[in-house]
Amino acid sequence: MRLFLSSYRFGADPAPLLSLVGRPGRVGVIAAAADAWPRTARTSAVVSDVMPLTRLGFTPEEVDLRDYIGSDGHARSAVLRERLAGFGMLWVRGGNTFVLRAQMARSGADRVIPELLLGDSLVYAGYSAGACVMTPTLHGLDSSDDPAEVVATCGMEPLWDGLGVVGFAIVPHHPPAELPGAEDAVPLEDAAAVRRTVTALRLAGIEYRTLTDDQAIVVNGDRTELV
Repeated sequence: MRLFLSSYRFGADPAPLLSLVGRPGRVGVIAAAADAWPRTARTSAVVSDVMPLTRLGFTPEEVDLRDYIGSDGHARSAVLRERLAGFGMLWVRGGNTFVLRAQMARSGADRVIPELLLGDSLVYAGYSAGACVMTPTLHGLDSSDDPAEVVATCGMEPLWDGLGVVGFAIVPHHPPAELPGAEDAVPLEDAAAVRRTVTALRLAGIEYRTLTDDQAIVVNGDRTELV
């Protein structure tokens, strides 16, 4: 199993991701975390991820999870599995973690992706919401992401469990603790949201790891490291 879980895109250096992937090739871009946004904003979000991936030598193609939800509401999981199996890497961008989780459930991606990862047929690279959704729980993330957007966007109640691919929660966008005044460089509202998420996880006794926007968690087989 190979995972690259970051707070923001490639972190400080794309080298760990490239080392995990090997030779860059086709990458499936999943932007479901932005499905609640206006169409123009969502389109811009996809472009903003495609460009840096292209510069690294990848060939990005968007995989819109909404295309794999049947008219009867049932997931077209087999079709999605065939599509995802053709990529060497999945790139799952940030946005609303609860919306991403719901769209994964509606499309069957929450079953297909872990199965593909167990077979080590691709690399999963996700940042912010794309990283958080791989954890056991979304507890505390309502400090920054609005669960109410799920009903309006997906027509279902929000799910509070993640995919459980890693065994700890992730708190992205954490100020660098070693730099004096670092928290002041983060917008006050964002810094307060991070503090509330950390507090909620601590009170619930949930293991978690914080990530600054320069950091990422790399899982390669049985080894997990912070880079």
